[in-house]
Amino acid sequence: MKSYFKLLFQRAVVVSLCLLIQVGVLVFGVHYLSGYSVWFNIGMDIVAWLAVIWIVSCRTEPTYKIAWIIPILALPLFGISFYLLFGGNRLSRRLKRRMQTVQQIHMDNLTQDMRVLEREQALSPEAALQSNYLIRVAGCPVCENTESTYYACGEAAVGDMLDAIARAERYIFLEYFIIQTGRLWEQMLRLLRKKAAAGVDVRVIYDDFGCIMTLPGGYWRKLEKVGIKACPFNPYVPVLSSRLNNRDHRKFLIVDGEIGFTGGMNLADEYINLEERFGYWKDCVIRLKGEAVWPMTVMFLAMWAQIKGWKETVSFYKPPRPIAISKRPHGFVQPFADSPLDNEPVGDTVFFNLITKARRSVYIMTPYLIISDKMISALTVAVKNGVDVRIITPGIPDKKMVFAVTRAHYADLLSQGVKIYEYSPGFVHAKVVCVDREYAVVGTVNFDFRSLYLHFEDGVWLYKADCVGAVARDFDETFQLCHRMSLAEVRSWPIHRRLAGAFLRLFSPLM
Repeated sequence: MKSYFKLLFQRAVVVSLCLLIQVGVLVFGVHYLSGYSVWFNIGMDIVAWLAVIWIVSCRTEPTYKIAWIIPILALPLFGISFYLLFGGNRLSRRLKRRMQTVQQIHMDNLTQDMRVLEREQALSPEAALQSNYLIRVAGCPVCENTESTYYACGEAAVGDMLDAIARAERYIFLEYFIIQTGRLWEQMLRLLRKKAAAGVDVRVIYDDFGCIMTLPGGYWRKLEKVGIKACPFNPYVPVLSSRLNNRDHRKFLIVDGEIGFTGGMNLADEYINLEERFGYWKDCVIRLKGEAVWPMTVMFLAMWAQIKGWKETVSFYKPPRPIAISKRPHGFVQPFADSPLDNEPVGDTVFFNLITKARRSVYIMTPYLIISDKMISALTVAVKNGVDVRIITPGIPDKKMVFAVTRAHYADLLSQGVKIYEYSPGFVHAKVVCVDREYAVVGTVNFDFRSLYLHFEDGVWLYKADCVGAVARDFDETFQLCHRMSLAEVRSWPIHRRLAGAFLRLFSPLM
């Protein structure tokens, strides 16, 4: 307990207090200046309308624009100040140069084998169209010869993750939003230290904000001392800045370019139910072995280059020999990355393409349901086309305000025939989509604005791959554990709860 309070006061409280002081100064300044001069207020109104015109002209979701326009018109100076800090993804020259480096790494090291695309085209032109989007826009090739294994909960994956680390020969790359000092991480860290001592290249990227409550400041130095190369993503500093807006929400464990893991699971005890917070924690992990692991490796190395600001010979990390696979896998596997800095919402488009092309079923599992009007329209049109659309959300939330916004979307969806299930045993943290029992996406992307537009994310798109059947079965089993919501039940909620949800929904893109 003593160490917990020490951690709390070292990082979270100190940083938060500094930020609150700056917000307080800003609010005081707004109040003082607004009463100083009529001409000042007129000037701010003009600036506010110019800001609104600018926001309307930007290439972002209309719902996101509205969420900013309301506070800017209501409280011009305050709204404009916060929009400049948190409302966009403005890049410095330095960051632009680093982004160009990342794009160059992708272009130099990820090329599409056209024979694979032709075979996919022959099997399904619609699947090939979806793959083409990721090839052309995200630079992510579709692959064959890849084993895929789906784990329906975090604890089911831990053994294979530790085994992969123990068998590493050349390198181990980890990139996680949250790492927590606890039983899972200590067990993994012992293996990583042993491998680093044996000459294996071990690297760790963690998001500094994601770990503000779980790791001490400067934790990367502790890792460096035991031979593990480490760096925090976008260090969380006590200064109001637009840099705080974009976080690294990705989750990668990559071994020798041959085996790769991703999914919703972070490296903390609650994700594998060693610690209970919100009932049973339902998460997911996918394991790839084969050709599709190389794109994941390049994604990690590109992020490493972006953080460190230098480039290395990425091809050195390519597996030196063909990857041994027990049996010839089926289907197509396409890992992808999504960056908030390129104005291309890859995750959002992947989901939209899947939903609009569905013929029989769309199953979605997400911890948060904060979606745009475009996505609501896609889901409801799918229902009108005769598609069985089902969404699983948590029964026990981790964030009550966000859960209120999630529930505020229920009435619109239920009234159009979308089926919504709340997971009775606890909290759903899995981010999974299954369409027609043939397609699946497993990764880190939530159905919320921060994931779709503001965070660095990753996922794996699959068509008729070996694990898609396991994904579909997981949905079948999870539906049995859920409470199915009805429109009558939602309309019976107290009026104050529905009004609060409707009000919060106006600002949901900012959450």
